[in-house]
Amino acid sequence: MKKIIIIPAYNEEANIERTVEAIKKEACGFDYVIINDCSTDCTRKICERNGYNIVNLPINLGIGGAVQTGYKYAYENGYDVAVQVDGDGQHNPQFLNMMAEYLEEHNLDMVIGSRFIEKKGFQSSMTRRVGIKFFSGLIKVVTGKKITDPTSGLRMIGRNVMEIFSQDYPRDYPEPESIVAVLRKNMKIEEIPVVMSERMGGVSSISPKKSIYYMIKVTLAILIERIRK
Repeated sequence: MKKIIIIPAYNEEANIERTVEAIKKEACGFDYVIINDCSTDCTRKICERNGYNIVNLPINLGIGGAVQTGYKYAYENGYDVAVQVDGDGQHNPQFLNMMAEYLEEHNLDMVIGSRFIEKKGFQSSMTRRVGIKFFSGLIKVVTGKKITDPTSGLRMIGRNVMEIFSQDYPRDYPEPESIVAVLRKNMKIEEIPVVMSERMGGVSSISPKKSIYYMIKVTLAILIERIRK
């Protein structure tokens, strides 16, 4: 299989070099592309200095637009498998080959790396865990499928989902909503246990002040996605 890692990056100067070097060391057989979402720090300069494969967006599109750009790149360049690895260093690339094998062996459309199956490594903050449990329950209600880590960005997809996401992908906080979109099309999603790390530097896009908006927005988006034709 032709496999690629999509690395969305916005102001990740503290993390991007370690993230890419870890991928080169741990994820044999994967290509990668960094989607620089119009960073205002030295992210672009670091990538270009190191000769990393990078796509520089002319304007800031947010996480959804950056990841969708990666899916478009992957689909148009003939990749069979694409996986998102965040540029903040939280995702461990040593799990990627295991995820690819699981995706292929079980004939799945998406594999999600879940930190909550074996409960090892960084488990996120208490506030976020409450939100994660809420979205897990909501997805179970609207789809019948139990997803333990619906906000995980460590997600691997096959070419059929890649085509869908390259054309239509949520703009803000896309993970829970896009899971429902895949399940709504009767595609197969499974989770496998992974270990994640705490952010190594930089600032999360979801601040405490944005948490209420995040909960309301994603809840409405999931409900709307469920009834879309």
